[in-house]
Amino acid sequence: MSKQIRFNAFDMNCVAHQSSGLWRHPLDQSSRYKELSYWTELAKLLERGHFDGLFIADVLGTYDVYGDSNEAAIRHAAQVPVNDPILLVSAMAAVTENLGFGVTAGTAYEHPYPFARRMTTLDHITQGRVGWNVVTGYLPSAARNMGHDDQVEHDQRYDIADEYLDVAYKLWEGSWEDDAVIRDRETGVFTDPSKVHPIAHHGEHFTVPGIHISEPSPQRTPVVYQAGASPRGIAFAAGNAEAIFVAAPTKSVLAATVGRIRDALEAAGRDRHSAKIYTLLTIITDETSEGAHAKHEEYLSYASGEGALVFMSGWMGIDLSTYDLDEPIGNVKSNAIQSTVANFQQNTDDGRTWTVRDIARLGSIGGLGPRVVGSPAEVADFLQEWVEETDVDGFNLAYAITPGTFEDVVEHIVPELQRRGVYQTEYTPGTLRHKLFGRGDRLPSEHRGAAFSVSSPARV
Repeated sequence: MSKQIRFNAFDMNCVAHQSSGLWRHPLDQSSRYKELSYWTELAKLLERGHFDGLFIADVLGTYDVYGDSNEAAIRHAAQVPVNDPILLVSAMAAVTENLGFGVTAGTAYEHPYPFARRMTTLDHITQGRVGWNVVTGYLPSAARNMGHDDQVEHDQRYDIADEYLDVAYKLWEGSWEDDAVIRDRETGVFTDPSKVHPIAHHGEHFTVPGIHISEPSPQRTPVVYQAGASPRGIAFAAGNAEAIFVAAPTKSVLAATVGRIRDALEAAGRDRHSAKIYTLLTIITDETSEGAHAKHEEYLSYASGEGALVFMSGWMGIDLSTYDLDEPIGNVKSNAIQSTVANFQQNTDDGRTWTVRDIARLGSIGGLGPRVVGSPAEVADFLQEWVEETDVDGFNLAYAITPGTFEDVVEHIVPELQRRGVYQTEYTPGTLRHKLFGRGDRLPSEHRGAAFSVSSPARV
C-alpha cells in the first residue's frame, strides 16, 4: 500500500512571504494580510482541501545581512512589514472545524510564563487544534531590538530552549490535575486547591515558582512543531518535536535529512515515526503541463532576484551581495540556520555545485524548498516518488501567489491524490494531535514532556 501524503500550508502575516516580488502579480492577494477576511477565507479553502494545518511563520527583526543593511528588505517587502501570527488563529478557528494551526513563537525574547497561558488559551478556543512551532531565532536584528549586541551562539540558543520547554511542560502538564476543576455549586468550590500545584522551577535562565494560571486545555501541551535540521536542532527535535519541518533543495539531501531525524528519534527512545516530517515545496500546476509551465514563467517574470538574496543572506548568515552571481558557495561557518548552509555545500542532484545565481533562482519563488511544475498527474507522480524514496510524511506548501497557488492545489492536486488513494478524504475527529497520530489528545508516554505530568510515575 502506498504511503499517505499530508499537506500543510505555509504562510506568514506579511506580504508575499517567501516569494519576493510576487506581490506585484495582478492575482496575488497577499497585501490583504491586514484583513481578517483574507485569513478566514484561506482557512476555509485549506479545510476544503483537507490540509492538516496552516503553519504561520514569524520573525521579530528585519533581514539586514544582505548589504549590511535592511534597505533591500524594506524595498522588496521581504517579510517587512509583518504582523503577529497568534492573533489570527481565533478568527480562523471560528470558521473551521478541523484545520490545525501551527503558530511560530521564539524562546529567546519572551518569558515562558505568559506565553504558556497564551497557548493554553488558543488550545481552549480552537478545541485542541493548535500547535507551537518552537524557534530559537536567527536574525541578529531581532537580538539587537531586544537589547542584545548580537544573537546568542547557535547551540546555546538551543540550551536556552531546552529550559524554556521544561518550564512550559511543567506548567501545561504538571500544575493542574485532570479533575482539579470540580464546579461544585452546592459547596461553592470551583477548583480544588489541593489538586493545583506550583511548579517551583528555579533554573539557569528562568525562575517560575507558582502555578499555571490557566486550567488544562484539550491537548494540555500544544502539538510541538520544530524546524531546525542542524545537528543541535535535530537533537532538540528528537526530544520534543511531534511535527518537523525541513527544507531540502534536492531529493538526495531530503532523504539524508529524514534519515538523520528518524535515527535521532529512535536514539531518544521514541518510535522512528513518532514525528511527522514535512518538507518545504512549492507546487505550480494547471489542468495541463503546458499551462503549468506557462504559469511558472509568468511568475518568474515578477520575481525579485535581489529580494531572494536578501532572504538567503539572512537564512545563511552570509552577505551574498559580496559574491559574484556565478561564484560557488564554499565552506562557511554560520550562526544563523546552519542546515541551510550545509545543504548548499552539497551538489545538486545533477552533480553541479550551487552558485549564488542558483540560490537566487531557487529562492525567488517559495524560499528554500524546490518547485514542482506540471499537470496534476505529473505533480502527483513527483509527490509519491519523493515520499516513497525519502520517507518524508508530507509537504509544507509555500506559495507563488496567494490564495491562487493554494486554490490550484485544492482544485487539481488533492483530487488527483485522492483518486490514487494516497490522500485523506475526510478528517479524523478530535484534536490536532489525535488527527495526526490517532493516539488521543495528550502527549504520549514516551515523549519528554510527559515526564512532567502531575500523574507521571516520575512525579509521584
